[in-house]
Amino acid sequence: MHTYTEVIDYLYSRLPMFTRDGASAFKKDLDNTLALCEAFDNPQHKFKSIHVAGTNGKGSSSHMLAAILANAGYKTGLYTSPHLVDFRERIRINGAQISEQFVVDYVNNNQDLIEDVQPSFFEATVVMAFDYFAKEQVDIAIIEVGLGGRLDSTNVISPEVCLITNIGMDHMNLLGDTLEEIAGEKAGIIKPHIPVVISESHEITAPVFIAKANLEKAPIIFADQKIKANRLEKDALMQRIGISKEWETKVYDLDLTGSYQVKNIAGVLAVVDQIRQKGFAISDEQLIYALANVQKLTGFQGRWQTLSTDPLIICDTGHNEDGIKEVIKNLNEVSYNKLHIVIGAMKDKDLDHMLPYLPKDAIYYFSNPDMPRAMEAEELAEKAKGYGLSGRVCGSVIQALNEAKSAYLPGDLIFVGGSNFVVAEVLQQMK
Repeated sequence: MHTYTEVIDYLYSRLPMFTRDGASAFKKDLDNTLALCEAFDNPQHKFKSIHVAGTNGKGSSSHMLAAILANAGYKTGLYTSPHLVDFRERIRINGAQISEQFVVDYVNNNQDLIEDVQPSFFEATVVMAFDYFAKEQVDIAIIEVGLGGRLDSTNVISPEVCLITNIGMDHMNLLGDTLEEIAGEKAGIIKPHIPVVISESHEITAPVFIAKANLEKAPIIFADQKIKANRLEKDALMQRIGISKEWETKVYDLDLTGSYQVKNIAGVLAVVDQIRQKGFAISDEQLIYALANVQKLTGFQGRWQTLSTDPLIICDTGHNEDGIKEVIKNLNEVSYNKLHIVIGAMKDKDLDHMLPYLPKDAIYYFSNPDMPRAMEAEELAEKAKGYGLSGRVCGSVIQALNEAKSAYLPGDLIFVGGSNFVVAEVLQQMK
């Protein structure tokens, strides 16, 4: 394989991929990851790291932390998933994507190993990230969990601190159908004697985290009990958040404008406190600049992002109960005449935890993303009808977007969401 395109096609076609294949691609042990790491001389132990898990908010929190550390002068790796437009979004250093040549060489040099171990797509790319960060000698890397925590391929690192953002109902077919069960899987990233920050305390999940932390003798910090965050003002590009901590109050501008970021920022700041105690020098000025420039510093996309002002198009990747509730909260803060929603979903998505919360007075443009795991637009429309949601069956995501744009009148709003992959196709179209 000579080109980046050939290598990516090989990874996509040869290896089981959760985003395409669903639960069948999820490996319920760490054996493949450990085997690959061993073959690469355990690169996961050659750099410091922060491990981030959670149902919602882990991507935003990971990017905020990466922006903060990079702006403080540290060579900072960032591993996240899934990508939206380009595979290389998953693996970055100081905001710059991994080079195409590194990806080509990694696959060509290790094709026999990949064929022998038979890893999933996620397992192979996690170890690619570890190898890249080790070879580039990063000072620290932010490692986002892919799914769950306990059995996630990233759960082979020994981080400086762990962060668990929040717990909600998602991927119940794999993680359990109660908050306690899902929290138990997320708590699997808690390591012996390593501090763990919980962004958002909850009466159901807190005992699960406390029990696991006590078992591992790991210090546990509930961020929202020590740090109070309140939105002071917001416009299309920035929100201002007041932070009260012990005896001091500070104000930060944040260029991620979703209302849910108010929850995430408390956990991020609590992690900053922990890594400062471990010797990382981060000044208040560096922190302030980083939070105001997360997108510029990291290339972050897809979280309450304004794609166009004429027509007004906003996208968000929220795709489970808590994520959709936050989307609705943000929609309620926007002034518009008519709401057009371009929507799609995966076959394995529990729509009973999403559709009831969507506005009934919107016009829906039902679509199916271009992948085998996608639910057909007709089926999604039929399920939505049961919740009083109506609109047009459009087929492809881009056709749905074009129909929404055709129906748009000045003063309206087009919202794109329901799935990462709907947002990804629109971002690809509009880049």
